[in-house]
Amino acid sequence: MAKEIIVNVGHRETRIAVLDDKLLVELHVEREQRVVGNLYKAKVDNVLQGMDAAFVEIGLERNAFLYVADILPEDDEEGGGRFRGRDRRDLHIKDLVQRGDQLLVQVVKGPRGTKGSRVSTRVSLPGRFLVLMPEANNLGVSRKIDESKERDRLKKIVQSFREPGFGVIVRTEAEGRGAAELRQDYLMLTETWREVQAKSKTTQAPALIHQDMGLVYKILRDAFGSDIGRLVIDSPTDYAQAHEIISRISPDLQDRIELYDGEKPIFEFFKIEDDIERLLRRKVPLKSGGSLIIDQTEALVSIDVNSGKFTGTTGLADTILKTNLEATEEIARQLRLRDLGGMIILDFIDMDSPRDKKTVMDAFVKALKDDRSRTKISSISALGLIEMTRKRTGETVDTAMTEICPYCHGLGRVDSAETVSLSVERELRRLAATTQSEAFVVTAHPDVAAHLVGAQGEDLEILERQLRRSIYVRSGPSWHHVEKYDIDQTSIQKVEQTLAVPRRGQVVECVVSRDDPHGERAPWAISYLLPQRAFQVDLANGAKYAGQTVRVRLTDVRRSIAIGEVVGGASKGGSRENSNGGNERTGGGERHQPRERTPSN
Repeated sequence: MAKEIIVNVGHRETRIAVLDDKLLVELHVEREQRVVGNLYKAKVDNVLQGMDAAFVEIGLERNAFLYVADILPEDDEEGGGRFRGRDRRDLHIKDLVQRGDQLLVQVVKGPRGTKGSRVSTRVSLPGRFLVLMPEANNLGVSRKIDESKERDRLKKIVQSFREPGFGVIVRTEAEGRGAAELRQDYLMLTETWREVQAKSKTTQAPALIHQDMGLVYKILRDAFGSDIGRLVIDSPTDYAQAHEIISRISPDLQDRIELYDGEKPIFEFFKIEDDIERLLRRKVPLKSGGSLIIDQTEALVSIDVNSGKFTGTTGLADTILKTNLEATEEIARQLRLRDLGGMIILDFIDMDSPRDKKTVMDAFVKALKDDRSRTKISSISALGLIEMTRKRTGETVDTAMTEICPYCHGLGRVDSAETVSLSVERELRRLAATTQSEAFVVTAHPDVAAHLVGAQGEDLEILERQLRRSIYVRSGPSWHHVEKYDIDQTSIQKVEQTLAVPRRGQVVECVVSRDDPHGERAPWAISYLLPQRAFQVDLANGAKYAGQTVRVRLTDVRRSIAIGEVVGGASKGGSRENSNGGNERTGGGERHQPRERTPSN
């Protein structure tokens, strides 16, 4: 089945999905204009001789990085400039630029994390069929055009009109095209370059000189070819613009552009939304029952292949081979879909047979054939690993759509409730040794509070005796962050005036927790007093009411915990909970500021 391109245009976001046999293989998201491909008049801000690089101002939030190898020496490509006779490898950054210099650069890699963009003075302007490289003199043909006669034909056509000082690369889409189409593309690109040069001469750095086209145009230019069955757009305005663009560059493809005007959102109609949700998950299931585990770090991407539930039918070696072969297809798809780049390590299931290793390697190379990004692949190592690189120009899809977790700061793990409760205990010991406060009020996540108090309040009573202080523990049920806690320093009198403490023998409503932080204490359960849910009540014979609201008689009441027994019927859900409860504060006294601890390994 032919490929399809589905375009969803919104006021704040444009999304483009590429489907192959109804399967999502590429996703592009644009929420603000990307900088890759843009040309800037840059000003050199700092020259770092030790790194053989420079930082340049281009008008963005962070300075861009210019490496010595990305600088085209002035007047030197033909050997007639001030560097004539010198080996290119002998040139250093100080030979090429100085602080304050102004030069024309192109963004070749967008900003990522804390890093700025990477720029180059080697400009390339992509068209529909050709890529123009000003100030170069080479002529090349895409490696995906593998027929020698066609390559020679295209070279002869381009050579007939190519001017000296302009390098050209013939793109895959030029295959089978005539001289008139290629020449028209060339003239458009050379005209664009002359406009860039004219504007650059009259513009003061730092400034944007030429902005690359938006996402829809890029897809039309780079991906909408003869192998695309149809392109469906849900915006009448962009549909008209797409028709106009295609009428100029590939009029034979005009009838493949369709306007979607259905009632359902276009991505929902084509069942793409569910695929996007799965795209952000770490674990990717395989049809056989195996899975891929994808982890991204600053330095590299690791992809681990697991056999999972797949047990095969003929033997272990056959099971491993089938899982690895299935993984090659899905890995190639995920690389394109998530736009993963840089150094990538693939951990296939270990194979003993050299023939099986070759089979898997050949299958992976074949699976990467449709990937437009440049890749380099090593052979399978003795450990069953494949090292590869994939060209990365900007943010990955999940980076564009998600942000670092504010609770774990990207670690993927947070301190356990027990660990945080021990931190609270250490903080209380420090405060008791350095202050004269006679009482402390601790407000923490319910699980942290439960660990701090201990089963039936035993741990807290021991701590109070050791510190010779009164400690009042309240939970903040609305707190999502388990590592957050407050400690207030005050007097017993002010605490008793401020905190409402139930009476012994009182019948109250409680919501029973589904989890017991103290482990197996059946039939005991932890509950919280309604409506505030700030006061902990341990229930005898309460485990069977987990997740329900019950009436409880308090048989014992202490500063931070009560003991109770269920006396009334239960109702599901605890609907009368106050979502803002659990944030009681003392009325005075010195306050220990909220502390949010940085997660560690």
